Amino acid sequence: MPTLVITNDFPPSIGGIEAFVAQVCELLGDVVVLTRRSPGSEEVDRALPFPVHRHGRVLLPTATVARAAERLVAEHAVDRVLFGAAAPLGLLAPRLRAAGVARLLAISHGHETWWARVPGARQALRRIGEHVDAVSFISGFTRDAIAPALSPAARARMIRMAPPVDTNRFKPTGTTGTRPTVIAAGRFIRQKGFDTLLAAWSLVLGAWPQDRLAPELVLVGDGPLRDSLAESAARLPRPGCVRFVGPVAHRAMPAIMASGHVFALPVRTRLGGLNPEGLGMVFAEAAACGLAVVAGDSGGTRDTLVEGESGVLVPPDDPHALASVLVELLTDLPRIQAMGVAGRAHVRERFSPDATAAALHRVLDPG
Repeated sequence: MPTLVITNDFPPSIGGIEAFVAQVCELLGDVVVLTRRSPGSEEVDRALPFPVHRHGRVLLPTATVARAAERLVAEHAVDRVLFGAAAPLGLLAPRLRAAGVARLLAISHGHETWWARVPGARQALRRIGEHVDAVSFISGFTRDAIAPALSPAARARMIRMAPPVDTNRFKPTGTTGTRPTVIAAGRFIRQKGFDTLLAAWSLVLGAWPQDRLAPELVLVGDGPLRDSLAESAARLPRPGCVRFVGPVAHRAMPAIMASGHVFALPVRTRLGGLNPEGLGMVFAEAAACGLAVVAGDSGGTRDTLVEGESGVLVPPDDPHALASVLVELLTDLPRIQAMGVAGRAHVRERFSPDATAAALHRVLDPG
């Protein structure tokens, strides 16, 4: 029988959760997806080997969305449901259980960590945990943040299910150029730390010998800070050392990674600790491609690297510390290569698709 996947986060939207949910659908194989409408979705849906049903601009746990899900349960003889993000859609679980669904899994990411701390939202998260068979977590940090909001019984049913990294796609290619290159990818929002990165890059360029080929910083993504970041890049001491490539679909990221030596993104925690980085899937993907990783010390990022061996954690708001690490790495190619080897081994151990598939089936197919 198929699994009904209910999610707001699905291609063509670009982001870590969207990529994770798409990979889960691929691992499960026999799925039906209920998601929101978004520009360009018709073309994406036609290319998929499973049915996708679009409903409104955003899915919320309303009676209307519940009825749409119940119709799909009946039409496709569904007995398993996966919520692409536990909160808030996991609140639909009691209605779907009453409709005949036997197994329910709610995937948590980073945003559930603030649900676990805010009154009202915390109670909603507790209700979700009571009515699903398991709540998954993506990192040790998110587990420790979410668990106290759940009942003891729901806490005992939590499972680790990190985003899988396909190391057959994300892999070193041997095509990296001779120019020292740093890659950074994410939404251009304050949490991702691009402002700190550009401030650090100014320091890197200022310290770089004039008689040596200057390194390049490649920025992948888009978002509300695009213009201000472009203005900061235009004021850097050496022109032509920052390149904006715009948003890139997840399937195209391995080629982007292949052009770099280091992946750096000083992600930060915002809103008084309510908005941390849950994991940072892009760090693991970069490591799988053989890049040394420099990550902001926020939330679950430390799960994506082995400190000092495959990467370095930096204070998110300290451009001097970040610049020092970048100069040290970019002038030591053997160290970068050793970090790349260690990072790829770490990813293969901790983020394998087989481990994710096993977690899925342990909850959805317990027999």
